[in-house]
Amino acid sequence: MNFLEPQRLWLLLVVPLLVGVYWALQLRKSAYAVRFTNMALLDTVAPRRTNWRQHAAVALALLTLGGAIVLFAQPSKVVRVPASVTSHYTVVLTIDVSLSMAATDVTPSRIGAAEAAAKKFLAQLPANFRAGLVKFAGTASLVVAPTTNHHRVARALNGLQLAERTATGEGIYTSLDVIKQDLGTAAKKDASGHVPALIVMLSDGYRTSGRNQNDAARAAKAQGVRVYTVALGTPRGIVSAQGDTVSVPVKTEELQQVSKISGGKSYVASTPNDLLNAYHAVGTQLVYTTERRDATSTYLPYLLVLLFLSTGAGLFVASRWP
Repeated sequence: MNFLEPQRLWLLLVVPLLVGVYWALQLRKSAYAVRFTNMALLDTVAPRRTNWRQHAAVALALLTLGGAIVLFAQPSKVVRVPASVTSHYTVVLTIDVSLSMAATDVTPSRIGAAEAAAKKFLAQLPANFRAGLVKFAGTASLVVAPTTNHHRVARALNGLQLAERTATGEGIYTSLDVIKQDLGTAAKKDASGHVPALIVMLSDGYRTSGRNQNDAARAAKAQGVRVYTVALGTPRGIVSAQGDTVSVPVKTEELQQVSKISGGKSYVASTPNDLLNAYHAVGTQLVYTTERRDATSTYLPYLLVLLFLSTGAGLFVASRWP
């Protein structure tokens, strides 16, 4: 359990202190009984054996006091809240433009399906979300800096040109630099340890150059940025290169590992509909963010029950207390 005012829990030290006082009183009563010579009269006015009901009443009272102190420290819980109320949220679309994206195992092609689905994804983003576009092949580069003009990002998708090699790690590192520049170095993390930004990477999942993508994913986690990956393609993908037919099957494992390390989620899309569903799932994740809020009211009914029981027990045994 987490608390908004954890320093107040020091007051719980009062509980064992009161237990010690109560125990001392019991010892004192026993010593008094030894000194009293008229045993018949002593049994009448101060029984030598403490009734168990008295101990139960004291235990309930101390438990109620402890519960009240715990609630005074304001227990908290992580709740989902609409992200649209967040004043600044950055989404970087990171698109693989390697030659393997020309494969037509996804209609009309991997890159064509990626562009179409990305446009629909942009259309569903809240108006105040900032969207950016990064492309990567042998190197990675920024195409459109994060902006609330989602139409500008959508238009830029039309101009993507394919190139040799696939530097998946570089695509992530470049996207992280874009996010850091957009949010600033003092970006506040939410209750889950994430900044208000994420990367949506679409690729066929096979790195051939550049820095390791798992190292990049660890850098994303350290920065508080989740990477959502969509592996696009099928095991039957092929492309033509210098008159030869080259097999380019989709590699899902690499992208799944990136998402797992960074704290994001991974999806596999072998058809245009799969791709749209994946983008929709990511968009749903964006609609909500998390915050830590006061949960005192959740536990208050339990404290009231304890208060009722301890009060009743106290009244019931009051006449028997020393």
